[in-house]
Amino acid sequence: MELSRREAIKLGLTGIGGLLIPFELTDSALAETSSDCSNCLRSEIGSPTFNQEELSHQIIPFQRPFQRPPLLQPVRSYEKRRRPLDCYEITMKKAQVEIIPGLNTEVWSYNGTLPGPVIRQRGGFRDEDRGRDSLVRCINQLGTTQENGREIPINTSIHLHGMASLPQYDGYAEDLICPKQFKDYFYPNDRAATIWYHDHAIDRTSRNVYMGLAGMYIVEDEEERQFNLPKGEYDVPLILQDLRLADDGSLIFNDRGQRSLYGDVSLVNGVPWPYMKVARRKYRFRVLNASTSRLYQLVLSQKENRLTTGEKLAVIGTDCGLLDTPVELASPLQTLSIAPAERYEFVIDFARYPLGTQLFLRNPEIQNTSNIDSDDRLQTIMRFDIDRDEPDDSSLPDRLRPIKRLDPNQAVRTRKFRFERTSTKWLINNKSWNKDRVDANPQPGDIEIWELTNNGGWMHPVHIHFVDWQILDRNGRPPLAYERGWKDVFQIDHFETVRVIAEFGRRSGDYLQGKFMMHCHNLVHEDHSMMTQFEVGENGLSPCSEGALPLSEIRPL
Repeated sequence: MELSRREAIKLGLTGIGGLLIPFELTDSALAETSSDCSNCLRSEIGSPTFNQEELSHQIIPFQRPFQRPPLLQPVRSYEKRRRPLDCYEITMKKAQVEIIPGLNTEVWSYNGTLPGPVIRQRGGFRDEDRGRDSLVRCINQLGTTQENGREIPINTSIHLHGMASLPQYDGYAEDLICPKQFKDYFYPNDRAATIWYHDHAIDRTSRNVYMGLAGMYIVEDEEERQFNLPKGEYDVPLILQDLRLADDGSLIFNDRGQRSLYGDVSLVNGVPWPYMKVARRKYRFRVLNASTSRLYQLVLSQKENRLTTGEKLAVIGTDCGLLDTPVELASPLQTLSIAPAERYEFVIDFARYPLGTQLFLRNPEIQNTSNIDSDDRLQTIMRFDIDRDEPDDSSLPDRLRPIKRLDPNQAVRTRKFRFERTSTKWLINNKSWNKDRVDANPQPGDIEIWELTNNGGWMHPVHIHFVDWQILDRNGRPPLAYERGWKDVFQIDHFETVRVIAEFGRRSGDYLQGKFMMHCHNLVHEDHSMMTQFEVGENGLSPCSEGALPLSEIRPL
């Protein structure tokens, strides 16, 4: 079996160590280097059952302009509190969007848009941060859908992924909002990071998120603002998704026998293959992989169909906030690997290029053993058109936010978790989800090491709720430079063990207790049934202690 890309990285054959593939190769040539493991997966799953002349293949890339998700404004704010409170309202409802020009596609949306609106908040608990709390009211008006010939309600649960929420506001999989119900979620906005909200309903997460229930949530504090990074219109969300469309414009949900779901249309903020007009200056991009199963390898190129040399992006942030120093990645040797639910932030300085230059954000298939595609267009994400000069008073400092490294010698225990497939289910330690079982019980203040092992068959992006973690090593080797920040999602490749370390319960100087989930964020795997839970401390509030209420009981915020 040939090496996976991440194994090659660890051995110094790619990434920062240098890729032993000429950069002039086309993506089709690179794809021929796929491992035997990938070929076995393709054979097992079979070729796509879709008509290759589907309507989605009529989309011409780079014909539609880039668009930003709408910014959600509070419906009411309370200033006379110890921490001011902003109240937001989100209605989950069916909506029609135009993915194919001239044809409507039904999605399940937050406030009628694909993706949902962005919430931006002030966070942090120091006096100078002037942090604020959030209350987000979520109203379910989705109604019903057809499933296996039956009409079933579209139940939801809202998880603010990356927020240190109390258990009853964390979007527990069994804490459902049924149609014609609502729930108010409280969020402390404890630290600055790019996070996101998405559906988390038990056994239906992959379907609900694929249908559109995802949006970005950005928290900033005063320390981050002092770095003078690009801001305002130069601070840009990039929400990546992939979908597959039928001839009538409807979304095709096919999880390939409960294995994974891959689309043939690449979306950025709901637009297929957009072009973005940019000025010759620095931009900050916050990229979220909101796809169901797809792994992206992001790199810049001056060519649409092949990699060029010397294009640079500087990674400045991970899932849970800024790195301590920027990490520069240069094409063609270095790509930014981003699995489902991961977030990274990077800066591109377009001043390096003359007016009229076109740059492509690409996703080349280089030793990728997970994605299964039938369309080469998925190897390009979007295009940047440099069309003007503008002043730039932003900066990219050599040092960002200091990261206190947790000491493995202070860990009170090590726990082991195996992620594996049986004939019918995806399991953790050979167990499926059980809301009445707790598989780990760290105490508040404990430092623990968790060993996450992939027994093979697929890459698993493992998400651990509530706690921020640091990667210690991958199969005994150091993590990549851009992974050395605080994280809550971890790519676990085939036959790989990733050790991560965290201090439990402490967020914002206080200790929180209760039950929280851990699961694979290939959402198909989560639904079938690669999910478990841990409990911090004893006798914490139940995740279902504040359930949804009927709309008849709704009151003004």
